[in-house]
Amino acid sequence: MTTKTSSAVPPAGGKTDAIELLLADHRKVEKLFKDYDKLVENEGTYNEKEALAATICAELTVHTQIEEEIFYPAARDILDEEDLVDEAVVEHASAKDLIAQLDDMSPDDDLYDAKVKVLGELIEHHVEEEEDEMFPKLKKARLDTATLGATMAERKAQLVDELDIAAEETADRE
Repeated sequence: MTTKTSSAVPPAGGKTDAIELLLADHRKVEKLFKDYDKLVENEGTYNEKEALAATICAELTVHTQIEEEIFYPAARDILDEEDLVDEAVVEHASAKDLIAQLDDMSPDDDLYDAKVKVLGELIEHHVEEEEDEMFPKLKKARLDTATLGATMAERKAQLVDELDIAAEETADRE
């Protein structure tokens, strides 16, 4: 299934900071989860829920992969506290498990909406830990976020292409 997302679109000016790239992903996914909650409240259609859940899962799949392949190894190299990275990897595993479950389900299945909700809560907790603990420590340790960001943006574009996710500029990114 093809999902539209703007994951591969770099920030204006072509410069990419690793933390800024991840923060932009965090804001985007937060909005998608809020949109899904609204669909549930307003009894959205099967197709609307399926499309939005697929977008959420695709965004998270790309995001977790670039963090695990590129960002976390760099964080592990520069931080003295490996437990921060270890916890993030475990949280990713839980998210991937829920994503796989959702991929095998349809919006009219029992617990579908609940699983999207729990995935959102897990991601909210994960984002909070990254933004409140990990990112400030990495900035203080002077992680080279410019070089890392360029590598991450390039890999993100490759993943979007590999996963056949249609890149589309959205109004909230302009």
